[in-house]
Amino acid sequence: MSFQFPIRVYWEDTDAGGIVFYANYLKFMERARTEWLRSLGIEQRQLRDETGCQFVVSETQIKYHLPSRLDDELLVTADVRQIGSASLIIGQRVLSKTEQGKLLCEGTIRIGWVDATTLRPARIPARVTGTLGTPAAPCFNNESPGGPRDEAAKGPSPKLKP
Repeated sequence: MSFQFPIRVYWEDTDAGGIVFYANYLKFMERARTEWLRSLGIEQRQLRDETGCQFVVSETQIKYHLPSRLDDELLVTADVRQIGSASLIIGQRVLSKTEQGKLLCEGTIRIGWVDATTLRPARIPARVTGTLGTPAAPCFNNESPGGPRDEAAKGPSPKLKP
């Protein structure tokens, strides 16, 4: 089961059209990832102080399905999709709590483990990877197990006619 973090939409989250500004979904996902790690006993500030390393976002893939609006209650999920030696891929979904779990947005976030001073990749400590559990199934409905990179490896897509 995915970790779930509740969020309510405030004025500051919306754009001039009255819907959540697209970039704010990334902020919601960041909060959920942080609370997910915290729920596993991984305090990021403490980890940085102890190891001299930290997580940074290196790649995102987001698909927007439906908008959310002022005062909507959301549930943002997080679960590990892939564990590498220096990065993790986290699958995340933003669901409407107001509308019985309707999918609003989903994506994958790759977070890399880097030296906090040099920002060079480093090996994720075993005490971190050991608490994350077994990777879950892909986040996007039609995504292959290797994710969007597998699709890119097949070659360029056909060009669309103007």
